Amino acid sequence: MKKRAVDIVVLSDVHLGTYGCHAKELLHYLATIKPKTLILNGDIIDIWQFRKSYFPKTHLKVVKKLLDFAAKGTKVYYITGNHDEMLRKFADTTMGNFSIVNKVVLELDGKKAWFFHGDVFDSSVHSAKWIAKLGGLGYDYLILLNRFINWILVKINREPYSLSKKIKASVKKAVKFISDFENTAADIAIENGYDYVVCGHIHEPGITIKENRKGSVTYLNSGDWIENLTALEYHRKKWKLYHYAEETKVVEEEVVEPDTALDPQLLVATLFFNSK
Repeated sequence: MKKRAVDIVVLSDVHLGTYGCHAKELLHYLATIKPKTLILNGDIIDIWQFRKSYFPKTHLKVVKKLLDFAAKGTKVYYITGNHDEMLRKFADTTMGNFSIVNKVVLELDGKKAWFFHGDVFDSSVHSAKWIAKLGGLGYDYLILLNRFINWILVKINREPYSLSKKIKASVKKAVKFISDFENTAADIAIENGYDYVVCGHIHEPGITIKENRKGSVTYLNSGDWIENLTALEYHRKKWKLYHYAEETKVVEEEVVEPDTALDPQLLVATLFFNSK
């Protein structure tokens, strides 16, 4: 398979270790690209909801593939998010081409780009973490239910349906939170003179120009690999939003047996010792 050369690829909210993660589709996408820089913008491994009884081989293959990029010359930045906040104790650690950081600022063809996950804007994460974790668990089971429903819909030749997107669209507070998140990120980026601000966290992919009385900035969000199956790509001075072509495909995944399953500490060790 011929691989596409890309200057920068941004992935976020993969949530490895959860039922909703589309690891096989992500592996397929990763096999088609050859990035100079790979930015993992938070919540790649879902340590919050980690279960020793559930870490499919496809999820482990994603970890290996990401480390393979670093071993073959790609500069890989792992930006910490709220679901993988355990890694924040290792922030600013670099081994070879692999770095764990809390944020990244890069110059792209004369313009400044600010990359960070975005959970710093989410008060529920900081003021009531147990509520946020409970909500994450509920979201995981909602996605699992949705995948079962879509499997049935595909069997009867009906269009797939997103329960979570419908809920988000119908709840005014959710719509307002997304808008506030985007505007807050943009305002801070403009204040600091950035040309691009690139986030994850809210699972809402997009590229848009944001303006206020002090200036303008390009706001970008890489989306997720739970519902949207999206990534950001920067090449030849242009950004584009990548959408996986088979996002409606329902995938059966093999569950790793408990005695061979990984735990969070082993995953951290894997990130470090395999990135040399």
